[in-house]
Amino acid sequence: QVQLVESGGGLVQPGGSLRLSCQVSGVIVKDYRMHWHRQAPGKQREWIATIQSSGHTSNADSVKGRFTMSRDNAKNSVYLQMDNLKPEDTAVYYCNLEAYNSWGQGTQVTVSS
Repeated sequence: QVQLVESGGGLVQPGGSLRLSCQVSGVIVKDYRMHWHRQAPGKQREWIATIQSSGHTSNADSVKGRFTMSRDNAKNSVYLQMDNLKPEDTAVYYCNLEAYNSWGQGTQVTVSS
C-alpha cells in the first residue's frame, strides 16, 4: 500500500524559511517522478515542483529561485526547501506520487507577520 505523509508546515514570518518533508512508503521513491502542489483558500490546486527519477528538478515560475525540491533515497523521502517566503505562499502543501495518483494529507504553511 502506497502512503505519503507530509510534515514541516507551520507559521513563519515573511522572508523566513521552512522545509517540508514527504515520507513515502510502499514504493521506492527514487524510481518515480514526484511532485509538490499547493492549494490556497478559494483557489485551485497549483503545481509547485517536480523531481524526476533521474534527480532532475523543475519549479513553477511563482517559486523559482526560492523553493528547491530534493530527495533522500536512504530515507525514501522528498523535501521542499522554501526560502524567502511571501504571504502569497500561504496554502496547504501536498506531495504527490504521479504513477499511483497518490496524495498525502497535506501540511499547512502560513506566512504572516
